[in-house]
Amino acid sequence: MPTVSSANFTYFKNKVLPNDQLNLGAIGINGMGWSNLTAALKVPGVNIVALCDVDKNVLDKRMADLSKMNIDASKVKTYGNYKKLLDQKDIDAVIIGTPDHWHALIMIDAVEAGKHVYVEKPVGNSIEECRAMVAAQKRYNKIVQAGQWQRSGQHFRDAVDFIRTGQLGNVRTVKVWCYQGWMKPAPNVPDTDPPPGVDYAMWLGPAPKRKFNSSRFHFNFRWFWDYAGGLMTDWGVHLMDYAVFGMNAEVPKTVSALGGIFAYPELYQETPDTMGALYEFDKFNLIWDHAIGIDNGLFGKDHGIAFIGNNGTLELDRGGWEVIEENRSKDKIKVERKKPTDNALLKHWENFVAAIKSGKQDDLNCPISTGAHIATVCQLGNIAYRSKEKITWDKTNNRLTNEKLNQQYLSAQYHNGYKLQKV
Repeated sequence: MPTVSSANFTYFKNKVLPNDQLNLGAIGINGMGWSNLTAALKVPGVNIVALCDVDKNVLDKRMADLSKMNIDASKVKTYGNYKKLLDQKDIDAVIIGTPDHWHALIMIDAVEAGKHVYVEKPVGNSIEECRAMVAAQKRYNKIVQAGQWQRSGQHFRDAVDFIRTGQLGNVRTVKVWCYQGWMKPAPNVPDTDPPPGVDYAMWLGPAPKRKFNSSRFHFNFRWFWDYAGGLMTDWGVHLMDYAVFGMNAEVPKTVSALGGIFAYPELYQETPDTMGALYEFDKFNLIWDHAIGIDNGLFGKDHGIAFIGNNGTLELDRGGWEVIEENRSKDKIKVERKKPTDNALLKHWENFVAAIKSGKQDDLNCPISTGAHIATVCQLGNIAYRSKEKITWDKTNNRLTNEKLNQQYLSAQYHNGYKLQKV
């Protein structure tokens, strides 16, 4: 009987053969960790065999969700400590959907344990962590995909292909903006004891000890430097990725930034709700502009990337891309809006599964090295903002020219006995 192949998996009478099954464990399942898992389970042959979260309330909810999806939850083991999940021998790959400050530690432990890894963005919460994660992938030779799913979206790739035809002329400026009206930090509330079922010490992990506060927990972790880098390393990693990818650029020469907590000074946050950054590359400038709580960005869109060339501007976002011609240009290159035709997150998972099957890291659309590159670019913007200095990158030595800033911001600052693994 005939067989067909999808994502490099073999089918026989519409069933995936036993040797082609992929067993997943998911670590951190409250937000994107769960979104990733639901996408992964749409890929034929992918099974969920273990869930891990420090919040038992989340674990219980997700086990109930699995049952609603007609998955036999009795076959799914649950854990509060990710190291116990990594000891489970039948797990082939893990999803890391924890807050950012845990990504590096878990990813390195996972590849050492022989697991393939899908790690949410930003891959690391410091430049040192990013380097260690790349080194760990190379040492243990496991497949590691960064969760920058736009890398698998066809309309994003088509836009880059158009840029590289040269029809825009010299692209002198790239503008990236992220105006997110639905996002706001939480109110200032008193510290409390952790809710029942929450292993708060494990949630903090390498972050400094402090009393539990509900406005720093779950989704709101991203507004505090101990755990994340604000909107710059949240949406910024997605958008800046395509700005840098489209220009085929490396690391900027200099970065300067300004901003502050202007929109919601009464809310609980440390990262800026309003920020602009200027990146100097060899042949173009990149401008980052973000604002939470409002939607009125450039071109009437709440996010996007504009490649501004002599002959026209290509505007790219999650809803599509188009080229707006330059009126003075003799080369008429207007392109009507092209809309997406695929589910990029699902394609990203199909790509990850296919790379595991082939055993080739180069088959990935967003390998850990790519994730580390753009996380570094975004972290440089945050370093410029936090230091209030124009910073210069020494690409020969892969560090800032200001040694004081290297010591303060480049390294992972760990507490509570945790240390970044030596790879």
